[in-house]
Amino acid sequence: MDNLRRIDLNLLVTLDALLAELNVTRAAQRLFLAQPTVSVQLARLREVFDDPLLLPGPRGMRPTARALALREPLREALRVLAGTIAPPASFEPVQASVTWRIAATDYSETTVLLPLLADLRTAAPQSRVAVLELAPLRLAAQMERGEIDLGFHIWHDAETPPRLHRQFLFGERYVLAGRDGHPGLRRRPTLKQFCALEHVVVSQDGGGFHGVTDRALAERGMQRRVALSVPHFLFVAATLARTDLVAMLPERLARASAGLRLVAPPVAVQGYDMAMFWHERSHRDPAHAWLRERIAAHVREDG
Repeated sequence: MDNLRRIDLNLLVTLDALLAELNVTRAAQRLFLAQPTVSVQLARLREVFDDPLLLPGPRGMRPTARALALREPLREALRVLAGTIAPPASFEPVQASVTWRIAATDYSETTVLLPLLADLRTAAPQSRVAVLELAPLRLAAQMERGEIDLGFHIWHDAETPPRLHRQFLFGERYVLAGRDGHPGLRRRPTLKQFCALEHVVVSQDGGGFHGVTDRALAERGMQRRVALSVPHFLFVAATLARTDLVAMLPERLARASAGLRLVAPPVAVQGYDMAMFWHERSHRDPAHAWLRERIAAHVREDG
């Protein structure tokens, strides 16, 4: 490394041309430089390597033993360096063998990833996807360390670091869901009937019995009965199908769950916007950009 600090890397390009042409004039033409410029650079190279490198001969110049020893390693080193600093190649999904690590909740697994998987397997058959549990407070640090490539989360969330790139995917709203044939959902319930039903809530922190619906009811001086608190949305869907419990569910998730009847709730509950998040370290990566566009396009098609 200390030796590299002593030399202008452009001199190595000149040396490569000189060793290929064995002629200063032709080397200058190859490099689009003036012949005196190449002669000056050759003099500097002789000082750096403490060797004549090229000696006059009857038909051009003859390389010294040191120059011959340098020729192939130098050519290979310049080839590797050129490839390293070249712009990234375009992403070819059919041939690409890449692993994407995606942070998601069970909600975004069902509403974003699951509808995408068949298309992704066709478009990029050699790729792999690792789905990890979303931890909003750790998301930025995980992305900085390269542990997570992409995350799905609510757009406006105090736990999401603002320094991450983000892209809007879709707006979500809540619907009232219960099993097919539920006696309380034959028609849209009144507010009083809604509060009398037994509800399930999702508490991702665990054990909570209040949510956005309860805040909306409290503003109207009402309270519902919450009989069950669970940490995951998918458990809610299975519970509703087997009991007379009901739940306020995100509409996309509810429509993806078989055996449920959906009705409009009698109280307005604020929905949310879903987004995907990624770090600056992968912002310009062609494979990452391809995946983001594929996800966004698929979400648009699904409406």
